[in-house]
Amino acid sequence: MALTRTATKLTHEAAIALIRAAADHATAMGQPQCIAVVDEGCNLLSFIRMDGARVLSIESARRKAETAASTGRATGGMGPDLEIKLAIATEGRMTNLKGGVPIIIDGAVVGGIGVGSGTGDQDKEVAEAAIKAVFG
Repeated sequence: MALTRTATKLTHEAAIALIRAAADHATAMGQPQCIAVVDEGCNLLSFIRMDGARVLSIESARRKAETAASTGRATGGMGPDLEIKLAIATEGRMTNLKGGVPIIIDGAVVGGIGVGSGTGDQDKEVAEAAIKAVFG
């Protein structure tokens, strides 16, 4: 019986690269964003609030990242009935707002990125662009 296992982990260098790539994409689209990167355990690795991004989006960006990392799915695809249950069951720690995308490497969820301050579609686009820029 094995008592340990090897796991792929997201590094702080990767988190910083994701933040930079997301900020670059947000700048190119003209929409300042709040951007959060968490590891697979939903621990915050990196965060930025771009100049002009909404203060209200600080927490939602982090919650989007945490939700994507813990579920392994992008946020925003749940029906309204499940969305309310999710918020209640997790005491508001998880959200169904668009803009959270899991970071999956070799089939394993290693973290999540959450973006907020634009429209849901803009937030999702920035998150996906960052992952593509860093991991291909």
